Amino acid sequence: MASYSISDAVKALRPILDRAPPAAVRGEWTATTEQAGVSSQSGGYLNAAGGYVDVGSDAPSRAISAVVSKLEASPLHRFNSVTVHWTRSRLPLVRGRVTVEASFDPDIVPRGPHDPAYDAAAAARRAFWSAHGQVADTFAAERGEANVHRQTAWFGPHRRILAVGTPAGLTLATDGLSTPWAGIPDRENGVGCELFLELDAETLKIAQQDDWAHALIGIGDLVADGYAVARDVHTEGAILFCRLTEAFEPLRRVILSRDGRQMPGLPFGPAAVIRVTPVAEAEIEGLDASGEWPADAALRVLAARGRAVPEGRAS
Repeated sequence: MASYSISDAVKALRPILDRAPPAAVRGEWTATTEQAGVSSQSGGYLNAAGGYVDVGSDAPSRAISAVVSKLEASPLHRFNSVTVHWTRSRLPLVRGRVTVEASFDPDIVPRGPHDPAYDAAAAARRAFWSAHGQVADTFAAERGEANVHRQTAWFGPHRRILAVGTPAGLTLATDGLSTPWAGIPDRENGVGCELFLELDAETLKIAQQDDWAHALIGIGDLVADGYAVARDVHTEGAILFCRLTEAFEPLRRVILSRDGRQMPGLPFGPAAVIRVTPVAEAEIEGLDASGEWPADAALRVLAARGRAVPEGRAS
């Protein structure tokens, strides 16, 4: 299309923004171009006290969206954020002042499918577990179906399980919950945690390593979908989290508990390491298991097993 300038945007917006409610003395709006399939717009008219004024119409929002689209299509500009200011004139019959600023904000650029943060997170996790045992070269389980942004069900490209041989036996660990999410700009390590499950000879009699690895992916799916699970485990010490299928009888319930360790070296700070403990329904009988994630019951079961929940920050 023909070049569309900032001056053109001001001319298009002034007559629409001048239809402001009587109480409005100024207006501020911020709009972003489409980032990973999503654009945004915020702001509105403000009164003399700085409070928002109800306009009763979406005309300003539609007009701003229209000029952002035209600026984006113009070869004159490279930007991803537009700020619009309107100030009412103090003189009657005089138009208000409108300014339009187009800028490029690197902090809102979503991570692309090949962002180096993904590999950095994977390397940090492998280094952590290598310090505690022998990490197998191949994954114990992996479900890598991803969309065009490289988002799996864990919202990053990694959805897999590491197998770690230790002097005590075999440890399975999620590998991907702490990968920064793909397609968004947030400087966070995914959901801020990774899970691990220690398997001894008795546990492996109940189900094979492959079954436990896929069960751990399923538990990871619930953690990825949950809200601040790492925070809740840190706050409560332990929570009764979810159920296992009858294939794992008699171990039908799952406890997540604070481990006390943190995983360093991730792109945006350390992540919590959370212990997964499968338990039998019989161990919970007689305990108060009400509520979404009963913490008291979880702590009592772990105490009966002789496993103390360590103090310390886990998220």
